[in-house]
Amino acid sequence: MTTTLDRTAPRDLAAELPARLSLTPKTTLAGRLDGAWWPYSRDLEAELPPLAAALREPWGRVTRVTVNPARWPIVPHTVAVDGRTLHVGWFTEQDPDKLILLSCTVGRWDLLVIPPETEPAAAARLMAAAAIPGSVLSAGVLMANETVVGRAIRDAGRREAAWESEGGACMSPFGEPMGRSALPLSGNGWRGVPWRPSSSSR
Repeated sequence: MTTTLDRTAPRDLAAELPARLSLTPKTTLAGRLDGAWWPYSRDLEAELPPLAAALREPWGRVTRVTVNPARWPIVPHTVAVDGRTLHVGWFTEQDPDKLILLSCTVGRWDLLVIPPETEPAAAARLMAAAAIPGSVLSAGVLMANETVVGRAIRDAGRREAAWESEGGACMSPFGEPMGRSALPLSGNGWRGVPWRPSSSSR
């Protein structure tokens, strides 16, 4: 798949907005990932400085970053961060959905990279999943899982819309259509209209 640079997001957008991060809490449980990062674009030169700045307090000064070029159309050799040089490398063997950072004080950290075009609800699920302490799921597995979850949610939405459009909506006492979510909950927690036997079924 060919990846192109997202020109709809101006380069200074990343500099003006805080880095979108979800980091694993400090714990003795070691997992495959140390959190997730949701960049605003696929422009590493614009995205890496605010990321490094956001990680300075919890992780110290980041000195090197590695990526898989499959997700980044341009991989610069270096990026200027606060008057110093951040070295950038790439490996085709690295998980395409993962960013590896090396810190001069802490060591190595691995982050799931959430695609910039991801919808907020899906990004929130990925942020939470990547920050679970001790998780053995890799970045690629998390992205594959989210694809399945997202498809199921979209399918459910389409079924709901079809149900409504095909006459599934009930009429309120005021003559307005109501969806299933507007129906009262029965004692067992299911939404629906109570069934009453007709005279023919007695």
